[in-house]
Amino acid sequence: MSRSQVPAARNVLAILQLLSNIETPISASRIRAELDLPRSTTYHLLNEMVEAGFVMHLPEHRTYGLGFAAYDMAAAYSSQQPLVRLATRPLEKAATSVGGSGHLSRLAGSEVVYLQEVRAPGAPSLVTDKGVRLQAHRTASGRVMLAHLPEHEARAAYSTSGEVGEYRKLKLRLAEVRARGWELESEEIARGQATVAVPVLDHLDRPAAALAVTHPVSLSKAAVEQVLQEITRLAETISVKMYRSN
Repeated sequence: MSRSQVPAARNVLAILQLLSNIETPISASRIRAELDLPRSTTYHLLNEMVEAGFVMHLPEHRTYGLGFAAYDMAAAYSSQQPLVRLATRPLEKAATSVGGSGHLSRLAGSEVVYLQEVRAPGAPSLVTDKGVRLQAHRTASGRVMLAHLPEHEARAAYSTSGEVGEYRKLKLRLAEVRARGWELESEEIARGQATVAVPVLDHLDRPAAALAVTHPVSLSKAAVEQVLQEITRLAETISVKMYRSN
């Protein structure tokens, strides 16, 4: 690598660090101002990073955020994060109590990415395995996180998902989810299976993750309510320990 390439690499890393430290996607002009970069350099680097998948461009709002490739680089570390360690055993207990599966996930742009899956003995294998990505608005975990984003961010995630249809129906559903604090889907992902999900909120009340338990649709209402209480308590515990203790 020649010395002339070093400043470009340094600027790329600075952009990634800036985007990872700011909660919402930001404009190119703000990136330029924060990092004191020339305009042409800023757009050239952003275009390359978007092409490579490390940055996501939201054209509707002319903003940029971290892309899926940036998430992939962090995935090995994320499996060892306190978030995963705090969630795994209680999720396993909750899933076992209903003969189902427990999931920990995060938003990555318009998708939900599963960081952990635990299954009760004999529970069916699902598509929602660790490392799998699904369109966020099609899953209980994704919707419960989208519901706790500002409306313009939820709309942007939907618009970049490739979905064809009206956002209005999803907006109404997200409002209902936000009001009650949890989401339930039935046979939208797997036949014969339903999922209940709750958000893990950070110190800004933004969705840091989602906890979910998938169970047979035949499970009694009382049992569903019990597992919902369990993962709600777990979400609150994780929120306090990881994001609100300082």
